[in-house]
Amino acid sequence: MLDRHLRPDEIDLLLDTEVGFGVQPLKAHVRDCASCRAELEQARLFVMVLEDMPHFAPSSDFADRVMSQVQVFEPWHVAARNSVMRFVPSTAPARVAAALAAAASATVVISGSIWAVNRADMGLLLANAGLEQARTAANAAASDVIMAAVGQVGLEAWAAGGPMVVVTAGAGFVLAAGACVAGLRALTSARNS
Repeated sequence: MLDRHLRPDEIDLLLDTEVGFGVQPLKAHVRDCASCRAELEQARLFVMVLEDMPHFAPSSDFADRVMSQVQVFEPWHVAARNSVMRFVPSTAPARVAAALAAAASATVVISGSIWAVNRADMGLLLANAGLEQARTAANAAASDVIMAAVGQVGLEAWAAGGPMVVVTAGAGFVLAAGACVAGLRALTSARNS
């Protein structure tokens, strides 16, 4: 015999007419306890009312309407796989053809890489030629900028002194601009006071 009232899960066991080791003490308690017997009868009436109610089913598009309003989190690897799968052909012959094309492309790229590594001297020659052209273009652009900014005298100074003259002139310009900004700030703060 139990020295307490039945819990809701124990009442559910009795409603479901479960049979087992723990059900007999529950039945004995219901026979002796008027409160638990009344609660069990109330639960039985509730179950009978629920069973007598008409059974409704949602419409066929209910799940689609609900899921259209739910934000579904899709991990990055699933999104990447789905993106790749859009480009994979659906038929077996098309997949074989795509695999052969991918293998041929990979073979060409690998062969070209191996050739380029074995012909590193050719690559260095081409790189040096490209760098020389880039340097010539940069010098021409710098000459044009210096000529436009400071005239022929500045261009001749740059040609005579090289990059050191440019660095020194640039540092002087930055210092002068900083002094101007500091002076303007001092003037505006003096006016606002």
